[in-house]
Amino acid sequence: MLTLKIAAARDGDVIIAGAGPAGAAAAAHLADAGFSVLLLDHQQFPRDKVCGDFVGPAALLELDNLGISGLPGYRQTNIIHEAALYLNGRHLITHTIPRVAGMPAHGRVIARKELDQWILERARAAGARVLENTRVQGFASDAGGVSVAVNGPAGPATLRAQALVGADGSSSVVARLLRGHTVPDRNRIIAMRAYMDGLPDTGNRCDLYFSDDTFPGYYWLFPTGPTSANVGIGMVRATLPRNEEHLRQLMLRLISSDPALRARLGDAQLRGPVTGWPLSTYDPALPCVGERVLLTGDAAGLINPLNGEGIQYAMLSGRWAAETLLAARARNDWSHASLLPYAQRVERELRFDMALARLIVQLIRNRHLTPVWLDALRIIVARARSDPAYADVTGGVLAGLVPARRVMGADILRKTALQALLSLAGMGARHLLRGRAHCVRLGLQTGTAAAGVALSMAANPRAALDWGLGVAGSALELGGGVAGALLQPGAQATPPAPAALAYRSRSIM
Repeated sequence: MLTLKIAAARDGDVIIAGAGPAGAAAAAHLADAGFSVLLLDHQQFPRDKVCGDFVGPAALLELDNLGISGLPGYRQTNIIHEAALYLNGRHLITHTIPRVAGMPAHGRVIARKELDQWILERARAAGARVLENTRVQGFASDAGGVSVAVNGPAGPATLRAQALVGADGSSSVVARLLRGHTVPDRNRIIAMRAYMDGLPDTGNRCDLYFSDDTFPGYYWLFPTGPTSANVGIGMVRATLPRNEEHLRQLMLRLISSDPALRARLGDAQLRGPVTGWPLSTYDPALPCVGERVLLTGDAAGLINPLNGEGIQYAMLSGRWAAETLLAARARNDWSHASLLPYAQRVERELRFDMALARLIVQLIRNRHLTPVWLDALRIIVARARSDPAYADVTGGVLAGLVPARRVMGADILRKTALQALLSLAGMGARHLLRGRAHCVRLGLQTGTAAAGVALSMAANPRAALDWGLGVAGSALELGGGVAGALLQPGAQATPPAPAALAYRSRSIM
């Protein structure tokens, strides 16, 4: 008796859930390489996406590789050459965006409604089929492919492909099903943003603001045009003690009261509502690869917890996913083992940087110690003002342009320690000059403050223990990667696009 085994029909080679920068970039690269791609999104494009809208040099390079930089609308977006830092309403430093070989020496502020549409159209022009208003509800992998349950305009349906890419954002359905749980609060950042019109002169500078009220977090002003700006605030969700003020109210209060921000805004007025969104930060303990499944961008938690940057990691991971799937097709092997090089690429390129950022965020989430953290910021800025090379490294790490291992190098650590000693010596001398009585009062105030911190933490021992364990775990994670990272001094933060996926000129207008 002859038995015929008929393979289930497929709707495409790859299904991509989510048409933001990660998903659309992956779709464009895959379609360029001859894949049949289904790109799904639960919304209708063009659509707005709550974001700070700043697109750094590494992301601009990815956009250029896709040909997006040739669009007339792209060339009209606001170019950013420098960034300024403020603390409690006082200017600390203004510095140009660090120059890194092979990358633009500037950033751009591009509204996500435009940016995401451009990348989506690039994917569509390459041959990807786009299904909008279509929400992924589940998936199942087997030896012959992956079945994806969706609900779209025509109702529930099941789509079939060789592989599934989860690019459906910080609240990813694909990630939740792959990992078996939602993102824990310790990996969450909450942010709010609004657009404002009528600024006196936005120039080509982005502003970052820190204050006692907003730490651990910061607020920003990113110019979107000659007289308009994206103004927002972001903060770690789980803090000790918990921040009780609603983030929207805090942002509105800062807009009206922060002297540095007020000077920049002038008589500007809000345009539209203040809107918010959660961000999921990177956790190396959570998988980003499964059987026939890859997670990219926000769905994989590829957001730097220190600065909230996600666009460049979204586009990079979209390209890396496409490379991995191209290799899987060549081997005709879509298994977890075959897709594992993607997870290894993410770890190799990003884990050290994310681990350093994660350790810093774990430390500063303890708001009892905010004066200590802000003093550390002052020390770093003081050194950066007098040492351009130091500023390029520290600023480059903050911007995601320079590998984080550079700040762990002997030279940077030595300069930071020296600046700390100079700052402490200067502070001590100033107090001594004010007399013995002043020093006694200062000692009593410091002791009282330390006792207050200890009592406050003792009043919530579980939260204090969680904070301590989080710091220890992050320190161990960072320490485990130091040796390996230091053995790769020539590694690049953002490798160029491989020839196999190079942009092929197409009209997307």
